Amino acid sequence: MLMQSIYRRLGAALLGAAALLAAAPAAVQAQDVAPNAMIEKVTQDVLGEIRSNRGVQAGNIAAATEAVDRVVMPHINFSRMTAAAVGPAWRNATPEQRQQVIDEFKAMLIRTYAGSLDQVGDLQVVVLPMRAQADANDVLVRSEVRGGEQPIQLDYRLQKTPGQGMGWKVYNVNVMGAWIVDSYRSQFQREISAGGIEGLIQSLRNHNRKPS
Repeated sequence: MLMQSIYRRLGAALLGAAALLAAAPAAVQAQDVAPNAMIEKVTQDVLGEIRSNRGVQAGNIAAATEAVDRVVMPHINFSRMTAAAVGPAWRNATPEQRQQVIDEFKAMLIRTYAGSLDQVGDLQVVVLPMRAQADANDVLVRSEVRGGEQPIQLDYRLQKTPGQGMGWKVYNVNVMGAWIVDSYRSQFQREISAGGIEGLIQSLRNHNRKPS
């Protein structure tokens, strides 16, 4: 029960912290701003956004989905995240299958953590000093989530994307030493081994259709 509570709180922190990148004004999102500085600047704005959205606080799936689509997803490289979680089978999947996996994976994450977003308000995210080359296109931003008995490690992998929509985008998150992509890869591989990419899609779909 204790571990379940911890992971649900971490899930809330994960979605809340992922939104850090989304609430920044255009000037803050400029490419010459360090990723850790950007995250640190917008933390309080994001927490305020979560506190003000009663639907999200109540764990309403529709409200959480709308908020994630509007605020978070433009700043997450979710295609890369999903491809890494699926593994080699991604290369042979059709465009339609890839989109179905992306949609169902996103829905699963939202359903998993939406009910805990009301617990974000008592958490504090402290961004740690970052070590990276000035011209780096791929960086690790480390942080700690405080507000419980012990600080919780919460780190991000970000990639600078060129062209339209350029800027830093998250493609992996580390919670207490476990990267989210790696954690889901083992689950996805079992489904793919049993039923291929269609089996994975169906498994995700069945999970998302269960009553909350």
